[in-house]
Amino acid sequence: MTYIRLDKLRQQYKPQMPATFKVGYELMETPFDYPEDDYEMVKARFPHTFGLPLLTFKMLEESHLSDPTIYFDPSLRSGAKGTRQTLFQSERPLHVGVLFSGGQAPGGHNVVAGIYDALKRHSAQSRLYGFLMGPGGLLRGEYKELTGELIQQYRNSGGFDMIGSDRTKLEKQEDLQKVLQVAHDLALNALVIIGGDDSNTNANLLAEYALSIGDPLQVIGCPKTIDGDLKNEYVETSFGFDTCVKVYAELVGNIQRDCFSAKKYYHFIKLMGRSASHLTLECALMCQPTMAIISEEVKARKITLSLLIGQIADVIQERSAKGLTFGTILIPEGLIEFLPGVKELIQELNRIPLETTAPIREEIAKASHQQEHEAKTACDDDRHRVQEIASRLSRENSELFLMLPMDIALSLATERDPHGNVQVSRIPTEQLLADMVKAELEKRRSEGLYEGSFSVLTHFFGYEGRSSMPSNFDASYCYSLGLCATELIVQGKTAYLATLRNLIAHPTDWVPTGLPLTAMMDFEERGGEIKPVIGKAVVDLKGAPMRYFRHHRKEWASGVAFRYPGPLQFFGPSAICDNTTITLRLEQGLSAYENSEPF
Repeated sequence: MTYIRLDKLRQQYKPQMPATFKVGYELMETPFDYPEDDYEMVKARFPHTFGLPLLTFKMLEESHLSDPTIYFDPSLRSGAKGTRQTLFQSERPLHVGVLFSGGQAPGGHNVVAGIYDALKRHSAQSRLYGFLMGPGGLLRGEYKELTGELIQQYRNSGGFDMIGSDRTKLEKQEDLQKVLQVAHDLALNALVIIGGDDSNTNANLLAEYALSIGDPLQVIGCPKTIDGDLKNEYVETSFGFDTCVKVYAELVGNIQRDCFSAKKYYHFIKLMGRSASHLTLECALMCQPTMAIISEEVKARKITLSLLIGQIADVIQERSAKGLTFGTILIPEGLIEFLPGVKELIQELNRIPLETTAPIREEIAKASHQQEHEAKTACDDDRHRVQEIASRLSRENSELFLMLPMDIALSLATERDPHGNVQVSRIPTEQLLADMVKAELEKRRSEGLYEGSFSVLTHFFGYEGRSSMPSNFDASYCYSLGLCATELIVQGKTAYLATLRNLIAHPTDWVPTGLPLTAMMDFEERGGEIKPVIGKAVVDLKGAPMRYFRHHRKEWASGVAFRYPGPLQFFGPSAICDNTTITLRLEQGLSAYENSEPF
């Protein structure tokens, strides 16, 4: 018997790419209209990288293809604006370093493969070095040369395990100096940083520092984050988002199929996305759940925790009257921080001295080792602890704190990170909402307003999505990003983000682009200091995806409109498995329901 291993099979998948990189291009430079927000601050902080033009790789027209001076593989640096690039095998080898920064995102290995293939096309003597465990490995000078044999093992695979990743910041001058020294030791021409908003902020800081001291190192970024919050007019989506939502949507669809089969459970499902709700919105568009909560809408409409609980309970009560005692509710990971009043509560809890809560933490730790019947006797003590903490809070925060289930309240007050702050990411928001909705329904039952049953199950989909094998879209998108990053290096560019536009079209029609990193820069207060950062893109409440969601959510809540996407990332009709997200297609003006199905 022979077995087909998907990981081996995926290695043979051939990513598609823009025709620009097959035929040849003209590099077009367009003056960029920088945002007015923080314009002067960005210009002052980045004097050497501010004001760069937008770069567009424009495919050569057919009439140029017969020109004997035009060959495949662009390698000459651009001199004049908008000049046609002669394309030929370069005699000048390039040494390039690459690293992953931040959390994993499907497709990262294909970015590296794209860089490698493009470098080797330019010169067989070009070399690619991967820094081990991200920026931290770069600072330590830990690397390995990435060979064709090694890269072949990782093509179209998930994770970042080829070289690893971490979250080390590159912002202090001494760190930037170390980076340049490592680059000199390896005779690097360029460094490609594959990461999200913070990582590409650091890429801009490094590029600015290198230029300020006359160092020739080029720095190019690539947009990575499964949360989808690194996007703008020129970055239509970050890589990994497409794969992640397809994985989550398959899981949500599986739960919905079980939910509709059993007809007795409400499933509260939390999805990744602390700063933005793009994942939750896209999964809602794909799966049509009973309810989906969008953090940005909660904040904009000032929906308090008690009001949100009431809204969920209303839907459950109305469905119960129709004999529907089941459903699915999608919840973004960062919801808790968007609720009015919760942010203020967290800030005040952060101000309670650690030594004040330390005895409480110790008692909880001891209680966790007690037998079950002994733990029950500690319930009154827990209530006393909650009341004691509440007495130290302002009236508004005290009332909100006392609304919370006891275990959540104690967790908020006593679990701190190394900096002494409440660990918001560890709050089980899905359980918090489930418990509070259950309490609200019991209250209504006692008042004779509700007679239905309510059984609940909770889920959190996080790591399940971020290291999956990349979808066909992400496999091609990431490979093309690697090609684009290399062409920017070949053209002598620095402080640019490699990206592609027109992503709803076939990959051959994608438009490779170089976006100045400073074009995305804002300033925020972090740790008491005003620092340059690439701002996170949140869900646009006036955008087409959100308008579509608002138009249909009452219909989904009142009955059963479940969809079950299934594992469509890799195989099947190209119109299904190769398509990108509904979100992006709606944003680009195409209907998500051009046919009878939403794909």
